[in-house]
Amino acid sequence: MNKGVKIGIATVCTGMLAVGGYGAYNIATALTGGSESKSGPPKPRTVVAEAPTADQAAAGAKAFLDAWAKGDLSGASAQTDKPDAALLALTGFKDKVKPSAISLAAGGPGTASAANQVSLTFKAKVEFAETGNPWTYDGLLGLVKMSDGKAAVHWAPSVIHPKLDAGETISVKPVYAASGTVLDRNSKPLNFPSLTPLLTSLKEKAAGNPGDAGTGVVISDDAGAKPAEQLFTIKDPKAGQSLKLTLDAGLQAQAEKAVQQASAGGSRPASLVAIEPSTGNILAIANAPTTGQNRAFLGATAPGSTMKVLTAAALLEAGVSADAAMSCPDDLTVMGQHFKNDFDGGHEDWSMTKDFAQSCNTAFIRAGMANLKGSELEDTAKQVFGLGPAWKTGLVLAPAKVPAPANPNQRAAQFIGQGSITMSSLSMASVAATVQNGTFHQPILIPGSEQMSAERKLSSGTLQALRQMMRQTVTSGTAAKIDGIPGDAGAKTGTAQVNGQNDNSWFTSFRGNLAVAVEVGGGGHGADAAGPAAALVLQAGNRG
Repeated sequence: MNKGVKIGIATVCTGMLAVGGYGAYNIATALTGGSESKSGPPKPRTVVAEAPTADQAAAGAKAFLDAWAKGDLSGASAQTDKPDAALLALTGFKDKVKPSAISLAAGGPGTASAANQVSLTFKAKVEFAETGNPWTYDGLLGLVKMSDGKAAVHWAPSVIHPKLDAGETISVKPVYAASGTVLDRNSKPLNFPSLTPLLTSLKEKAAGNPGDAGTGVVISDDAGAKPAEQLFTIKDPKAGQSLKLTLDAGLQAQAEKAVQQASAGGSRPASLVAIEPSTGNILAIANAPTTGQNRAFLGATAPGSTMKVLTAAALLEAGVSADAAMSCPDDLTVMGQHFKNDFDGGHEDWSMTKDFAQSCNTAFIRAGMANLKGSELEDTAKQVFGLGPAWKTGLVLAPAKVPAPANPNQRAAQFIGQGSITMSSLSMASVAATVQNGTFHQPILIPGSEQMSAERKLSSGTLQALRQMMRQTVTSGTAAKIDGIPGDAGAKTGTAQVNGQNDNSWFTSFRGNLAVAVEVGGGGHGADAAGPAAALVLQAGNRG
């Protein structure tokens, strides 16, 4: 049998009502004191411009808290300026948190968020059948004056709990103990600035045995864009074990150094991801700034000319030879849209390999428009490189997007990594890893995690040509001027235009059993900021 619900309004009175008695309560009845006017149904209340008096605010707060504590959710909702939204949220709290008893006590004045509001605090005590340890927290109500002269609670999700926001859910969920230590693939500790905000989420993802779970009150984002926040532990979980990741402490140290250099000490956003092509294991993640969003996984911007790796793959599969002439005009117009290169002059005698190494936009647009008339680019991205579906890496990510273009202008822009295409440094590191290995291995952070497969592989001839193009980019192309880049590496530079801001710098590369991608917001050409950062990690190599 459920425990009763406690009522505690200020320190005036306390009463009991069974939780099972949470029932329907007519809103119109609550507003009219139990009867309708003889002249017809009551007029709906509306908010007026002036603030309620202190006595009106206190009466409105007491009426709301009193009804909520009793389990009269319809009555509580009627004491707000948005009864329907309030009833839905309060019912959700009852159904998803399942308290055995609730006590609510009105407090003193708070800080009002608007001129027409009076703010009052309250204290909440929520009890659960399986524990004698109640959950207590301080709440805040904003009271507004209504057209009937009474005060009502201005409804917002934060009325239920101050940390609850729109698009979020508060509920009881299984919770796991944090791992004692987080180790790299060689059992070395991972104490790095870029990883600090990610480790809590990783520990939660790695928590395995449901029998080890406890329970807790958790706020979670409905869209899954940010990690859940635990507010209270109802039942303690069993102690966690050490968590081993695929990361490599040595490469992580180089990645942190590289991103700090590329971001000018953190003054501009940047990210780096290193992957082991033979397994898909993620070896390093670094971000600038080191706090906040995991840009390496959640960044979703145009990849610029690094996209030419995929365009070249599609062209090669369509029968265009890497050595065949593919002229590079100085400029090109597609349905009124003008495209240029980052260098002056046309080159009619260049081949696809030369165009790739020198990053000729006009050549790839013209060849793409002539040879890729269907969904070849989108198909290559998804079927060969695994781009599009959401990968289960162990952390929340923004999936790569290579959508079908709406018109020829968008298609032309997509061939050079602009338009509606978006990637992260994780996505582009995986592209280089697939070229190096010949097979797509979905990136993962937790050893043994399930990895999705690609539908098909590129032919051996296409792979050989792509690798040669990327190596020529390093030896005699746009990456040749980068100090310290190993001569046996393969790479593609990228410069992406984003909404009139300074160009973003991109670089994707491989060397041996290591693939590295870097992006730097406002960093300019790919060889200017992203390339030197990748070179530092490529020099270290994969020694695992």
